[in-house]
Amino acid sequence: MKILYAIQGTGNGHLSRARDIIPELRKRKIALDILVSGTQADVKIPYPIKYQLKGLSFIFGKKGGVDMWRTYLKTNAAQLQKEIRNLPITDYDLIINDFEPVSAWACKLRDKPCVGFSHQAAVIAPNTPKPLKNDLLGKMILKKYAPTSHAYGLHFKAYGDHIFTPIIRKEIRNSTRTLGDYYTVYLPSYSDEKILKMLSKLKGVKWEVFSKHTLTGFLFKNITVRKINNEAFIRSMANCRGILCGAGFETPAEALYLGKKLLAIPMKGQYEQQCNAMALNEIGVPTMKSLKMKHLEVLGNWVETDHKTNIHYPDITANIVNQILQEASVGQMHY
Repeated sequence: MKILYAIQGTGNGHLSRARDIIPELRKRKIALDILVSGTQADVKIPYPIKYQLKGLSFIFGKKGGVDMWRTYLKTNAAQLQKEIRNLPITDYDLIINDFEPVSAWACKLRDKPCVGFSHQAAVIAPNTPKPLKNDLLGKMILKKYAPTSHAYGLHFKAYGDHIFTPIIRKEIRNSTRTLGDYYTVYLPSYSDEKILKMLSKLKGVKWEVFSKHTLTGFLFKNITVRKINNEAFIRSMANCRGILCGAGFETPAEALYLGKKLLAIPMKGQYEQQCNAMALNEIGVPTMKSLKMKHLEVLGNWVETDHKTNIHYPDITANIVNQILQEASVGQMHY
């Protein structure tokens, strides 16, 4: 069997997850090619990439959301269409897609099955948490950005037979944990200035901020700012007192696995993160609407409390890969 594993390269979560999925796929008697499209990721995968494409990326802003203007300027529609047309998907027996648009649309236009294996597949499933405010545009983007014919999802809870608990990378599982005296922060959609202004208001609290916007680390009052580095970030999370981050998927899931108290801030105008915030609330994780001074009390109360959500995420990566490959081989993929 010849498989194409297509990965979204915007943000770090998809590639972090791929670092554990790829070794499981490589154990099987298959020929595996890897496709990565998009920009803005800080995580690399230590495997050869057959197709490195520009794809369609959302660009993080500095005010808590996606920078739609820079996203528009970075989007080259003609190049995207060319990548979709030229991708030789007919060379493959199975396409596994982690929210990657080029291979998804190439399959759709050629009427070829495409297996979605992503967090987004779980978010749009009917039985997973949704915000009270209906977001028709947000739903449409999640459904149309990388359309698939079959779906396997990952979420904070196993909401159904084909929705599994998170894949926690082995680097996290094998890390040594302690309870330090600082808080780890990862808020890529906010500027350093905005983060520093907010965090410095809480006197006597130590923060370690991982920033997408700095080339060199620096100190500011009670805050250490670091350029994003995978190993340093894992060490920081494993030894911190708590984690303040966006309401994405991978980082909150890893925080929960590590047994750290967690506070999440969903990105503005990002439907997926609004859904994640609801799911986190359901399992007892607090969220904050935005990084604005009017919410400083929420942040301060979180720092003062020791409440954390106790949750266990078993290592089921091999089981999920086995199920996908088995159902593909017998033509019983999940729709």
